[in-house]
Parts: sequence; structure tokens; C-alpha cells
Amino acid sequence: MRAQGLYDPAFEHDACGVAFVARLDGTRTHEAVARALSALENLEHRGAAGADADTGDGAGILVQLPDAFLRAVTDFELPDRYGVAVCFLPQRAAQRAELEQLLEQTVRAEGQTVLGWRDVPTDAAHVGSTAALYAPVIRQLFVGASRELDADAFERKLYVIRRLAERDDVIIPSFSSRTLVYKGMLTAPQLGRYFPDLADERLASALALVHSRFSTNTFPSWELAHPYRMVAHNGEINTLRGNVNWMHARESQLASALFGDDIAKVKPVVRPGGSDTANFDNVLELLVLAGRSLPHALMMMVPEAYNGRADVSDELRGFYRFHECLTEAWDGPAAIAFTDGRVIGATLDRNGLRPGRWLETRDGWVVLASEAGALEVPPEDVLRKGRLQPGKLFLVDLDQGRIVPDDELKHEIATQQPYGEWFEREHVRLAELPEREPQHHDAEPLRRQQLAFGYSEEDMKVMLAPLAANGEEAVGSMGNDTPLAVLSARRPLLYSYFKQLFAQVTNPPIDSIREAVVMSVQTLVGSERNLLDETPTHARQLVIENPILRDHELETLRQVDSEIFKAHTIDVTWPVDEGADGSSASAPRQTKRSPTAPTS
Repeated sequence: MRAQGLYDPAFEHDACGVAFVARLDGTRTHEAVARALSALENLEHRGAAGADADTGDGAGILVQLPDAFLRAVTDFELPDRYGVAVCFLPQRAAQRAELEQLLEQTVRAEGQTVLGWRDVPTDAAHVGSTAALYAPVIRQLFVGASRELDADAFERKLYVIRRLAERDDVIIPSFSSRTLVYKGMLTAPQLGRYFPDLADERLASALALVHSRFSTNTFPSWELAHPYRMVAHNGEINTLRGNVNWMHARESQLASALFGDDIAKVKPVVRPGGSDTANFDNVLELLVLAGRSLPHALMMMVPEAYNGRADVSDELRGFYRFHECLTEAWDGPAAIAFTDGRVIGATLDRNGLRPGRWLETRDGWVVLASEAGALEVPPEDVLRKGRLQPGKLFLVDLDQGRIVPDDELKHEIATQQPYGEWFEREHVRLAELPEREPQHHDAEPLRRQQLAFGYSEEDMKVMLAPLAANGEEAVGSMGNDTPLAVLSARRPLLYSYFKQLFAQVTNPPIDSIREAVVMSVQTLVGSERNLLDETPTHARQLVIENPILRDHELETLRQVDSEIFKAHTIDVTWPVDEGADGSSASAPRQTKRSPTAPTS
């Protein structure tokens, strides 16, 4: 989706309904699909529709690859190992044929086998007129694995093929040997009726992830419906712009023994034009395919709050501190359901501002949804139940046949490497460095300094006076009628030109003082290293407790000198004076030694 008029896709957010159903013993049945669709219909109120009431913001389902079903509905032979690409193709036949040919060429160029295409049956009677107008032709491409690739390597190769094909504007909701996605610009009840495949008893799975989309300040589209390849999401990613920019900045450092030279083919990692969930999914799948487990990657991207908490173990605290040096958190409000086709689960970000309820039945079913009652279960059949908690992982492991407790799961991941030891050995804290005497400048009159730093009469009387007199914060009504900085004639400060991005749905106000248990203003400064690797030097960072530096802290930073960090100086030259015409070509020059920011 491109920017047009007053619409900009950068403002896209989500606030939706999500649910999953899983069979603990891993038995694949159509019942899991039917139960998931039933839960989805009960979450219809969490989705949305436009002026055309039959056109939904989006609904979808992710299931395990239904091998028996696919072998029954294809007219070509399927080998033991194969993957399926679900493709949203244009309605124009000529354009569609061109994109199909490009996709087939990409498959062959990557050493895999094109097995054939299948048209996905759809029933246009169960879709709104607006959705029908933009409906893609949905086809499945079957790809056979080359013999030298194991299951994980084949999954990586399918990912590489998809990323290459996406450069040619091919929309591929899923491309995997493990999972399959059906989704579209539909309402929750329409999904199972629009796709007749979902009613076929042969389409069996041990898990199913469903989603009903409410697109806040967005345009709905077929592509932006959930689930994505690994996640479905309720809420918003409010740190999105920073997350995406940092991911772009890290791309030059990416290297992976598992991907080899293929790593260059998947860049940019974040596909332009995606929603916040799509961007999150892009990064998550790279971390997983590059060798980390799905829970490990989620702990990196959606960490729990750990500062000042006695209930967090030293190993887990070390894990989070180390991984802060690798990547920043993707903060919500967010409830994220996830699966790779082998495990399925959900998590809340550390603020915990989205609901999630789960239950386990006596006959081995696990249900999780955005609210209780999404799937009707008699009370006598409920073995246990609970809710998602901030920063905690709820994980169903089908291979083990159980719900894995959060503390057990995180202890296993946090002790894979001595993360805490690495961090303690390599990081440097600004507060622990020898304090340097600040440089002194000629004193300026107080009023001149106040004007230079943007203090107004209102700041002095309304904000600072009560604080100085009584130690109380000033209280005022909501609203700000101050003119935009760009339109002001009063030369506002630089930071007045920027506005905070905030959640588009109702959330309680939070700040780093009142919510210190879940927020931090700590800043890490240092060189970026390969995100797909883990070494002690990844923790080589300068830790600054507060980004607002006092004079002596700034001077300490200028003169930092430790075993890990050392300030460097550069030559700075400038003209002493200028000629009458402004030229300084013949003017004498002076040189000054000036310290730069610390480098590791």
C-alpha cells in the first residue's frame, strides 16, 4: 500500500482478536480446524468492517501443512519433502502469468523443483463487494526439495525464494514445508465459507491459529490480514519506526553460516509497505531460520521487565542484559500468538495492556483467545485455566505433549551461553568511570540562558513555581494549543519540531518514573555487531543510565579511557577570518585537537 492523499502506511496499527487451538498429543484432525473457526466466529466483534458490511478488515487461519489433503487434491505426484507457496496473484491473466513465470524461474535458480500449481477454490458468494473488487487470484505453488537439504535447510531455502520473489511484487502469505495460511479481506464468519478447503474433513492439523482484524487508522487489504508466517497480533507496535530503522542499520553486519551467501538475497529484511505486525514477523522469521528457537527469538524481541525484580534469576537477567546489546525491544501494547508448526504459544509485552485467556481440557485440548469464552467448553471438562501475564511466554510443545512452564522454558534458553558473564566482562558504565572536571565557560545572565533553552513565562509560573515551592507537579487539563513549531515565529527549540508517536487505541498514561518496573531510560552506546551471532564482544557497550547528561558526565564521555572504550581525537581545521567576498581560500587556518564520541 502506497502513500496517497492524507493516507500514509507508516501510521498503520492493529487492535484485533486472536485465538489458537492445539491438540496436546499432536494428533492431526479436522476437529482442530473446526474448533479454531468456531473460536474465530465468536471473536467477530473484535474485527471490523467498512461501509460495505460484508467486507471485513481481515480474517485468517494458519494450520500445519495438511499432507493427506494436498495429496488428494493435486493432479501431480508429491515427493516426501515439499513446500507450498500460497500466492495472491493479480486478476489480469497476462500479468499473473508473468509473475508465475518469474516465481518458477526463482525456484529453479535456487536449485529446487517446481512440482505444479493448484487453484485454491473460493466461493465469491461469501465475500463483500468491495473485497471482491480487490480479491486476488489465489494459487498454491508446490516445490520439491533437493536431496542435499535437510528439513531446516529446505525451510530456509523456501524463505530465500520467497524474499527474492517479493522483489517482483509477488504477494506470498505463506511459503513453507510446515504450515499453510488461508486469509483475506473477510469477516470472521466468512473465512470458512469463502475457502471450501477449510470444510474438507481431510484437511487435518494438530494446531490452528486464527485472527480477526480491526485495522485502526488503516486501510484493510488482502495482504495485511493475519496470520502472517509465524505470528498473529492483537495491539500495536509503538516503537515501530525505531525498530525498522535499526534493523535497516544492522543489515550490513548480517552474516550466517546457515544462510551462507544467501543472506544477501533476503535484504531488506523488513519488506517495505508492511504493517507493524508484518515487520515484526519479517524480523522474527529471520532470527528463527538463522538458528535461534522461536521462544528465544521472542525473548529477544519482546523481553520482560527485569530491573529491580527479585523474582528474576541471575541467569535470566544476564540473558536480557546481553540481548539488549544486540537488539532493542519491540514494545506494544501487544499480545502476540506465534507458531512454527511444531510449537504454538502466545506472549504479552512487558506492559501487559492486552488481554489473553487460556484453558486446558481434560481430554487434551488447549485453547487461547483474546477473551474468555471464545470456545465453549463445559466447566467440568476444564482441567486448568489462566491468563497471559506481562512478559511471560505461554508455550504448547506438541512434541513433548505439554504446556511448558515459563520459568522452565526461560531457564533452558538463558543458560545456553554464559550471557551474564559476557555482559559483566565486556560492558562499561559511565557512572563508574573517573569523573572529569567539566569545561568552564563565561557565565551568561540567567534570563539569557532561560531564553536559549526555551523557557517561557508559562513554564516559570505554572510548571516550575509549584514544583519549587511545594515539590508538586503542576496539574492541567488535556490539550495543547501551542502552534506547531514549523509555523511558529518564536524560534522554538529543535525538539519542539518532533511529536511523540502514541497508541491509537485507549491505553493508560505511562512514564519512566511511575512505571519504573516496566520502563527504563538506560542507553547503550557502542558498535553494532552481527545480529545472527552471539559472542562476548556483542556485549561491548557503554551503559549510560540517563540520556540527559550533566556537564561532568559529558566531559567524562569526551575523555573516556578504559580497557574497552577509549576516546579518539580528530583534527579540526577552520578559517581564521574571511575575505570581503566571503572567500577563505587565502585565509590562514588553525588546527585543533578535538575529542570524539567513544568507540569500542
